[in-house]
Amino acid sequence: MPRPLVPLPPHNLDAERTTLGAILLDGDAMTDVAPLLNRDDFYDPVHAAIYAAMRRLYEDRSPVDYMTVSAALDSNQKMQDIGGSAFLAELASSVPTSSHVKKYAEIVREKSLRRQLLKYGASVTRLADADDKSSAELLEAAEQQLLQLSRQSTDSKPTELNEIAADRYEHYTMLCEAEDPAAHYGITTGFVKLDHLLTGLPPGHLMVLAGRPSMGKTALALNIAEHVAFSQEKTVVFFSLEMTKEQLFDRIFAGVLGVEASRLRNGGLTEEELQRMGPAIDAIKPDRLFIDDDTDTTLANLRSKARRHQMEHGLDLLVVDYLQLIEVTDRAASENQTQRITYISKNLKNLARELQCPIIALSQLSRSCEQRTPPIPVPADLRDSGAIEQDADTILMLYREGYYNEECQDPDLTDVYVRKNRQGPTGRLELRFDRNNMQFRVVS
Repeated sequence: MPRPLVPLPPHNLDAERTTLGAILLDGDAMTDVAPLLNRDDFYDPVHAAIYAAMRRLYEDRSPVDYMTVSAALDSNQKMQDIGGSAFLAELASSVPTSSHVKKYAEIVREKSLRRQLLKYGASVTRLADADDKSSAELLEAAEQQLLQLSRQSTDSKPTELNEIAADRYEHYTMLCEAEDPAAHYGITTGFVKLDHLLTGLPPGHLMVLAGRPSMGKTALALNIAEHVAFSQEKTVVFFSLEMTKEQLFDRIFAGVLGVEASRLRNGGLTEEELQRMGPAIDAIKPDRLFIDDDTDTTLANLRSKARRHQMEHGLDLLVVDYLQLIEVTDRAASENQTQRITYISKNLKNLARELQCPIIALSQLSRSCEQRTPPIPVPADLRDSGAIEQDADTILMLYREGYYNEECQDPDLTDVYVRKNRQGPTGRLELRFDRNNMQFRVVS
């Protein structure tokens, strides 16, 4: 009985030959092709070898033409087996013009991506048979591969400095002429003085928000998340490892309604406040702020959920409350707490870069700050690991004198210290903490 035919992987040899012929016809065509294709995008190994030689010449700033490519391939036996220089001449003569080379290259890349999808499917099948990893770890690995593959379909290439200069000149001018420059920073916190210091939260940015218990870390992070979701209409995911989604909603809704959170929870609203509840609920934008209060959030699980959310809904800001509560299940699980926190910190920074969105990670402070007078925190107080300070792009630390002395002149006044800022200066600003509805306000 004859063997069933195995279908060949997706490919288009005509597009491969035409791409190579167009480059031989006009070496400058490599400027359009190089950002799109690499050697592995070619299905035919001979075509791949020819393109690899072209790329080497292009990267060495050497001319890319019939003679230079032929010389570069002179020692390639496969090339000689199919005709050597004559084969190159045939490629060049079969293309009337190089003006459509980018279209040919896009066809080659499209087929390459389809082959990679097939390989991805086979890889997922192999992952499913791995007995040494949990299903959550396997799912995360599969999602990471898919996200990397999806990014390859985006056409990107290095940008010349003069192109960047023109865009930045317009941006600088706009900021100088704007009534509110912070409106043009991108993802912002909603607190004007803080936004001017940070000039926004750029993609790949890791901000650490630290403080002793009850300083208001969660409240401030939630205020920022609300601003990004509701005022800037961006997509935010809030991983809460300490509070339930109901508790967080109570805080959000108390602020929207303008009432004390305690009265909202114990049924103490007035008739007028009850009537305002419906419009206040409607004011909360759907599909903007997502809360995950899974207490079993491991690092692998968190990364997997974040990647999945970005693919399904987009992701503009990720908040993790808080860093020391994240569990690890892989090799770092057997290490001490300092090593685990170092591992978590580095992975959060890598995740921010991978997802190209800012991450705000809350962190506890050690008791060492309370041995000073006054107990104003410094980066060395970050609990469990100095790697947090190293990996963070921005470190904010909260200090409220009223936490230690309620008889002080202004017990709700909170100092926000910008202890690290890769984007600009460090400094200090003041916010007022409204304990009734757990909101931070700008000091007037």
